[in-house]
Amino acid sequence: MTTPASPASPSAKPVPQPRASYPVFRSIPTRWMDNDMYGHVNNVVYYSWFDTAVNALLIERGALDIHQGSTIGFVVETQCNYFAPLAFPQTVEAGIRVAQAGRSSVRYEVGLFAQGADTAAAQGHFVHVYVDRTTQRPVPLPEALQRVVDSLRA
Repeated sequence: MTTPASPASPSAKPVPQPRASYPVFRSIPTRWMDNDMYGHVNNVVYYSWFDTAVNALLIERGALDIHQGSTIGFVVETQCNYFAPLAFPQTVEAGIRVAQAGRSSVRYEVGLFAQGADTAAAQGHFVHVYVDRTTQRPVPLPEALQRVVDSLRA
């Protein structure tokens, strides 16, 4: 995500991004079990929302076949910054964009918003490396996936 932090200045404080920073959104209802003992969503759930939002979008757009496809994505890196609590029974709106794409990898960035909020309650990224299902070796992005990636570029 676009933040003041960079590899040269890792101590810069991340800034929550506005809704307009993301080209596509998915709604995700929270569940009672998502809350922790402090009354807000447990951090592990945020990573699940990242995975759910991106993979559901890829499946819907015909870029990923989790059962029969010859190419699958391995998550090799994740990160999340938290700015405001989310809790059941809120609906979360996950904004999705692509920050970088290489020959066989994609960095997806996800902003998690309370329903209707203008700035992210949390935001982060994960990197998929796409591999052949059988050999588990990196492969070039399939054409259908490349089209979706191009439509999500920041």
